[in-house]
Amino acid sequence: MQSKFIKKEICYEGNQLAPHWIYKNYNILGDCIVSFVGGCDVKISEMVDLEDVLANDFIYSPKMLHFIVEHFNIPLVEGILRQRLLINIARDEIMKNLPSNNIITRSGDDLYFNEGKLSVSIATKSITSVLIHLGINIDSNNAPVKASDLETDMGLKNIEQIANNIINNYLLEHKQIIEASCKVRGVI
Repeated sequence: MQSKFIKKEICYEGNQLAPHWIYKNYNILGDCIVSFVGGCDVKISEMVDLEDVLANDFIYSPKMLHFIVEHFNIPLVEGILRQRLLINIARDEIMKNLPSNNIITRSGDDLYFNEGKLSVSIATKSITSVLIHLGINIDSNNAPVKASDLETDMGLKNIEQIANNIINNYLLEHKQIIEASCKVRGVI
């Protein structure tokens, strides 16, 4: 599995959650994870979560830390499990950077800090792969819901370091999962 932190700011608009977007834009073929910083402005026409579409919701943040993951040859349910793994890794990594009395909670595929929504996430299946997006608020001004963020609410500035640690921990978990599946003897 390959990875990249993209230094260029990119506004996530939903169209990046597409098969081979990473390959076409960053020449990374196969299972991969990329991260970047940028705004988030997902209109109804780009929404993947039909519950949000039916509620006529939109997603907005002036600045987020984004992760896009693409896995090939897995079913959607496994992709959702990997999404939850990524979210737990992100939670653990952010909490390592906070004073011990601060808690980030997870409910499903969402993270919360002081009752404010810290993240957005979705996993979906394309014709060739499973795609995951995770966005974590860096700045939550003008968010359409009660939100919290890494900079103002948590005082975190080392965003690229946090992103790379999340990527590296996800890669390690992926490697260990594959190794664990190879080392066991089948039973009948």
